Amino acid sequence: MIMTAVRRGLANLFWALSPWKLQREVATVTGPRILLGAPHTSNFDFVLMLAIAWDARMKIHWLGKKELFRGIAGPIMRGLGGIAVDRANAAGTVAAVTQRARKDDRFILVVTPEGTRSGNGWRNGFYRIAMAAGLTVTLGYPDKTTMTAGLGPTLQLTGDVVADMDIIREFYADKAGVNPRLRTEPRFRDEAGLTELLRHP
Repeated sequence: MIMTAVRRGLANLFWALSPWKLQREVATVTGPRILLGAPHTSNFDFVLMLAIAWDARMKIHWLGKKELFRGIAGPIMRGLGGIAVDRANAAGTVAAVTQRARKDDRFILVVTPEGTRSGNGWRNGFYRIAMAAGLTVTLGYPDKTTMTAGLGPTLQLTGDVVADMDIIREFYADKAGVNPRLRTEPRFRDEAGLTELLRHP
């Protein structure tokens, strides 16, 4: 498609001119999935994740509060891959993502899992959505210490939250983000409790 070629061309230009280097470390994974953008320490993270995704010809989407989609902004936000959600309706969010994923095998949902950019832990929304919708999770990253960004492994979550998060923690252990002092430990507030909740909803 023309837009795909244009986006990849822009991504190639970005990587050619940027001091950041793209790491294409893994074979391309197919099928709908969630793409984590972490550590999330700067608004520049979005630019890097966009350049990574466009280079890989990914069709990305993101979740935004429904207020962002009102009026003339709506078509623009949707054109950029936005999905309007009601944050007070978690079940509705999962249903919306599941519906999109089932309709499009190229569906990729980009999620930045940190609750804030000040070290207060990760939100578990991406985990819940992945489990409910049957989506794999690809680990994307920027790392200021090496000035690299790219895609890591793609995981099939098991429902054992502690074990899955241990794998994610190991991967991100040496990834500093754009602003290393704001890096957040990949940890949910109650991982054992979430495991039990998923097993006995």
